Formats: sequence, C-alpha cells, structure tokens
Amino acid sequence: MHPSGRTLSWSLALTALLGVVVTVSAGIGPVWIPPDAVAKVLLNAVVLPTAVDLSGATPAVTTQPLFRFPVEDIQRQIVLQVRLPRILLGAVVGFSLAAAGTIMQGIFRNPMADPSIIGVSSGAAVGAVGFIVAPVALPFGLGLRAAAFSGALLAAFGVYLIATQNGRTPVATLLLAGVAVQTFLGAVVSFLLLQSGESIRRALFWLMGHLKGAAWSEVWTSLLLVAVPFVVLLVYARDLNVMLLGEEDAQSLGIDVERTKRILLAFSSLVTAAGVAVAGIIGFVGLIVPHVMRLVVGPDHRVLLPTAALAGSSFLVATDTLARSGSAEVPVGIVTAALGAPFFLYLLRQREVHEL
Repeated sequence: MHPSGRTLSWSLALTALLGVVVTVSAGIGPVWIPPDAVAKVLLNAVVLPTAVDLSGATPAVTTQPLFRFPVEDIQRQIVLQVRLPRILLGAVVGFSLAAAGTIMQGIFRNPMADPSIIGVSSGAAVGAVGFIVAPVALPFGLGLRAAAFSGALLAAFGVYLIATQNGRTPVATLLLAGVAVQTFLGAVVSFLLLQSGESIRRALFWLMGHLKGAAWSEVWTSLLLVAVPFVVLLVYARDLNVMLLGEEDAQSLGIDVERTKRILLAFSSLVTAAGVAVAGIIGFVGLIVPHVMRLVVGPDHRVLLPTAALAGSSFLVATDTLARSGSAEVPVGIVTAALGAPFFLYLLRQREVHEL
C-alpha cells in the first residue's frame, strides 16, 4: 500500500482509539459516568453555525446543537468543565512528546533518544522553578507556563549553537552538548530548590509532571503551538527518511542535511516546549511510543510520525486516567516513569539497540 494510504488508514484507526480512550476517561472519577452518557454529552457539544450577524461592532455567530440527546445537567458540567479540559490537554501533550521523540530518534538514528535529549526539559525546569522561587510580573498575564516555555527554547537553541561549528552540527557533538547542558541545568534546578523555601512543594509537583487544574485556554493555546510546527515536521518526514541512510548519502541524494537538521531540531524543540510548559516533566512518552509504533508500522516517517503522535495522545490520556483513579491522585509523570523504566531496560537488552 502507498504510504499515504497507510498513513490515512492507521491515523483513522488511532483517532478512533483516541476517541474511545477519551470517552472512557471522561467517565472515570469520584462520580462515575457511563460511557454512553459521556458520548451523549460530547455529541451534544457539537454545534453548527446557523447565521452571522454583521450589524454590530463585532460579528456574532448564532449556533445550534447538532444533537439533542437527553443528559443530566450535572453530568454535562462534570464532563465539559472539569474532566474534558484535562483529558484534551493530556492528548495534546502526549501528541507533542511522541512526535518530538520520533523526530529525535530519527535525527540521532537511535531508539534511545527522546525529546529531552537536547536540554528542552531541563531548560523548562529552570524557567518554571525559577519563576516559582522568584515570581516576576509578566505582561499579558503570562506566568509559569511562559517562563517554562522560554527556558525550554533557550536551552534547546543554546545546545544547538554550542554544537554548531563552521555551519555544521555533527550529531555526536549535539548529543554531548545536550548531556553537558542538561547536567548544568540540573544543578541550577537543584540550587533553586534549595532557595525555594515554602514554595518547594509547588516546584516539586511541577517537576513530577501533572495535568491537574487544566483550563480550556491552555488546551487551545497548546493545540495551536503544537499543530503548526507539527505540520512543518510532517513536510520534512521524507527528508528524514533519506537522512537515515547517513548524512553523506543524504547529501549526495540532494538533501540539504544541515538545513534539514536545523528545521527539524527547531520545530521539534518548539513542539516539546509547548507540551512541557503546561504539564511539567513527563518522561518516557517520547521514548516508548515512537519505538513501539516503529515496530508496528515500520520506519517510514511519513507513516510513523502521525501514527506515533496519535498513539502518544492515547497513551498519556490513559496513564493520566490511571494516575487520578486512586484514592490519592499521583502526578502522571510518576506513572509514565514507572511504565517507561522497565521498557527502557528492555531496550538496553536488545542486541541492536543503537540501530533503527
């Protein structure tokens, strides 16, 4: 089957799976809501525009529900206002981390690579913890998320600049620079935690990774910050396939390797930063999901990138549901680490762990 056909079929199947996971997850909590009731609430939320009023200062759009299933008002409030923002934010974050992990594993030609390999997560941690310890007034209502997002991008581009010499960015140098910067930023985070005083609990909670308290505004902002860079990454999926042959071979086949690496690194860092800024440090999603999907759909990034991203959405929604299902809520980063560490050890035991 042509890659476009495989991409479409797998994407539809994984989108359907995501829909099932979201529906089940939205019913789980202190108040149990049956899946059929959740489905009715979600379908009732679908609206169609019926008229546009241009007479006022600002255009007004009149809408009406596409479906009118009978549901209890309390169920509608719980699903739409309490659970769904958190679930959809988890889907966006899982999408971003899995997509970035796929790109990083392709660039480094190593299934052990993940989105944090060039210091994005460490940079976000410095920005977030720094803001928690010494909050400053930022314009436009920006705060913790903006600090984490800025720190993530600064760290990623700092690693890139350190590793670049004479217009070339060797992958091995990039990896070593990332390790060095991560170590340094880890020390900065430790120092900030020592100075955090009473705010240490909030800082540690952010570092563990969580989706608690998600709002619709965060969902839409994160979705926009992830969607646009993801389209760019998808455009360069074919070039990434060629680069798996080796940089010299890719160059001889007409691929501008250094330009392609810059674009892939920049936009995958942006995607990662968008996810980490709203959810904190959530490990192993960008390691586990791309590797599993590579085993299922193959190494063609035109198929692997969108399918891994969609699978990442389902994975993080499912793990976050598990994290909040107990008597006491656990940060989702702990759950993904508990699942990811054994898988990481499994990868280490493979004979060809450093080859795709």
